[in-house]
Amino acid sequence: MTALLDVKGLHAAYGETKVLHGLDFAVQQGGVTALLGANGAGKTTTLRAICGMVRTQGAIMLGGKPIEGMATEDIVRLGVAHVPDGRGTFMELTVEENMRLGAYTRPAREATADFERMFNYFPRLKERFRQQAGTLSGGEQQMLAISRALLLRPKLLLLDEPSFGLAPLIVKEIFGIMRRIRDEEGVSILLVEQNATIALAFADDAYLLETGRIVISGPASDISKDESIRRSYLGY
Repeated sequence: MTALLDVKGLHAAYGETKVLHGLDFAVQQGGVTALLGANGAGKTTTLRAICGMVRTQGAIMLGGKPIEGMATEDIVRLGVAHVPDGRGTFMELTVEENMRLGAYTRPAREATADFERMFNYFPRLKERFRQQAGTLSGGEQQMLAISRALLLRPKLLLLDEPSFGLAPLIVKEIFGIMRRIRDEEGVSILLVEQNATIALAFADDAYLLETGRIVISGPASDISKDESIRRSYLGY
């Protein structure tokens, strides 16, 4: 497989505080890569670095072209969509208005036609299309956040803790839908997730971060079977 995203020697900092210390990783075309690690390991910062939201050093290549140093909005236009931790839903707006914001870079008629494509994955959004987003359940808000990102027609989807705060049955449903999206849309996914079990079952490759450094990497299936890694780093 060919790498859609290729990151080499990535450093990132907030002011004088250095968070990432020379990360090397890749996301394959049409593949899923998981970033695992405890709170404070640098997972969310890695996603923000790819989006140009923090100060970085190193090489970030998307489709063979450098994107480090670019403005966030320009990176979005190149096909990178980010579903942030906490979902980033505009609570005062309706489901429809949130979805239209997700498609703001595209012609209105084309984006509206894609709403039906999203309703195929998330039928509950169609039922709540005129409803205020703040009245949705946590699972429905996560579905809205993912659909809003997909309306950009991204090449690369960055998912930050999509299972956080959700009941196990809802998490299972959302990851089932994400498998369909991966298979049917061909979207490459970089997943940050603390639920190591579900992340490793979903991903092709995985990288384990510890205090801003990659300590273990490899096929997700191999990592999930390694008892010493599970006990030492993943807590199960």
